[in-house]
Amino acid sequence: MAFNLEKLLRPHISSIKPYSSARDEYSGKAGIFLDANENPFGSMAKGNHNRYPDPYQLDIKEKLSKVKQIPANQIFLGNGSDEAIDLLMRAFCTPSVDNIIILPPTYGMYEVSAGINDILIKRVNLTEDFQLKPKEILAEVDEKTKLVFICSPNNPSGNKLNRADIYHILNQFDGIVVVDEAYIDFSDEPSFIQDLKNYPNLLVMQTFSKAWGLASLRIGMAFASVEIIKILNLIKPPYNISGLTQEKVLEALDNVKDIKQIVNDILSERHYLEQEIIKSPFVSHVFPSHANFILIKATEARKIYEFLIEQTIIIRDRSKVTLCADCLRISVGTRTENKAFLQALNQYQA
Repeated sequence: MAFNLEKLLRPHISSIKPYSSARDEYSGKAGIFLDANENPFGSMAKGNHNRYPDPYQLDIKEKLSKVKQIPANQIFLGNGSDEAIDLLMRAFCTPSVDNIIILPPTYGMYEVSAGINDILIKRVNLTEDFQLKPKEILAEVDEKTKLVFICSPNNPSGNKLNRADIYHILNQFDGIVVVDEAYIDFSDEPSFIQDLKNYPNLLVMQTFSKAWGLASLRIGMAFASVEIIKILNLIKPPYNISGLTQEKVLEALDNVKDIKQIVNDILSERHYLEQEIIKSPFVSHVFPSHANFILIKATEARKIYEFLIEQTIIIRDRSKVTLCADCLRISVGTRTENKAFLQALNQYQA
């Protein structure tokens, strides 16, 4: 494989002059700030929110670097992982010309973002047991294929994908392979972050929304080569992560020791759900999960979904998704929430 980042990049991107914010020109924290047209008298809400935040979130990246064991200059932070997905397409895919490959059933934002950016989509369905088809994927690659999106553990199926298959694609594809690890904290699989040093065409996405419990803050992580991270920083909005969000993420990173217990609690509840839900006469299969949710195959899935809605118990109907006929996706809740769900399910009558 001959990976050439410059060749992959849309030609005009490398010549873009990025917006230069006040915090780009002076990165110090002390001084009299008369450079950014901010309100010097304070905020209309409690707290100090009148100054623009660090555009590159350097304090977060310094702490995150120690947690993830990767240099800070190989970290990008976005307004959710969705921002990184969008920026990758803007940087590398020429509208109506280039294409990406997605692997249904998978996370829906890859397709949505491609649609917004007018990027052509090639689809290679997973196998019946939700695994990759490396030969078929590589057969779809042409000179206009820029990105392959691989979600592992996969959403909505919950399973981890065969690691050897992902390596095969990394070795054979000269575009960028995006491995979305939003659910990696709930898996026994090691992160692909450890492989970045060997694969310049690899980008790994993770999130603060799941195990970290910060979904409301909307902050995603991307890990890649220094060169790819520079490109993302070049084209992102200048202040893409709010100051309040940065404060809360820094607080969370100070409590990283608590993550293991939270993850263990979720895994324990996942096991409880798996053991109990299969007892329902309407559930024919519980798919193995490496995420914080389970996918089940159920008789009359849509009717069960609607019945649960009436009980104010909200799950996801995935029955119209590729390879997921008659399937429902249930997020792992607390023991109280899980018991309420199971009790309602047991009250359902066909």
